[in-house]
Amino acid sequence: MKNILIIGATSGIGRELCLQYAKRGCKVTATGRRQALLASLKESSSNIATCAMDVVDCNAAELLQKVGAAMGGIDLVILSAGYGDINQELVAAIELRTVNTNVLGFTDCAAAAYRYLKEHGGGMLAGISSVASFRGGSAGPAYSASKAYVSSYMEGLRVMSYKDKANVKVSTIIPGFVDTALAKGVGGEDGIFWMAPVEKAAKQIISGLSRGKKIIYVTRRWRLVAWALRLLPDFIYKRI
Repeated sequence: MKNILIIGATSGIGRELCLQYAKRGCKVTATGRRQALLASLKESSSNIATCAMDVVDCNAAELLQKVGAAMGGIDLVILSAGYGDINQELVAAIELRTVNTNVLGFTDCAAAAYRYLKEHGGGMLAGISSVASFRGGSAGPAYSASKAYVSSYMEGLRVMSYKDKANVKVSTIIPGFVDTALAKGVGGEDGIFWMAPVEKAAKQIISGLSRGKKIIYVTRRWRLVAWALRLLPDFIYKRI
């Protein structure tokens, strides 16, 4: 995986993936809304190029063509852009921003990336979902629902690639709690169990992608939580 596009790399997991891939000698193009953070990324390594964009308001197909031409092709696209916030009051602006970013923006980028990779002989596409995708969450209903959409959409692309013989490997990344601003907003500095350092999360993602894994839990123990959430009866789940 020598040429990598990471959509949503100004903070959190996306930024750390960008830094770690660059250290491994890969050529990485990082995108994001915050130009100052993009500039600091670019300054950190000669292997990193940047492109300012917002997934809510962009032409993803045009972006893929532009980046692909500049890099001489793309081997891996990682969809890391996302938004979520605690919203028990159901503030409309927060719910709608979540859906616009995690559903509409994600769909534009995922579909464009799949088409690009298929048309150029194949590659790998990875999208970041969440353990929150397995059940509806009262802390932020739109976030859980939007991540369920991400997981389902990536599975659909995986099946499509198989049927199309498209040579596009599709991976779904499912983090639990990772030490990012979003996770701290959920539980506070000391209120989260199994909090993984972002460096560890990125290493596990890179390892999983290098092995072509379809589903990558971060950290791996969250597979157990996902299994339990699926089986947990509603009368118990709603009391948690």
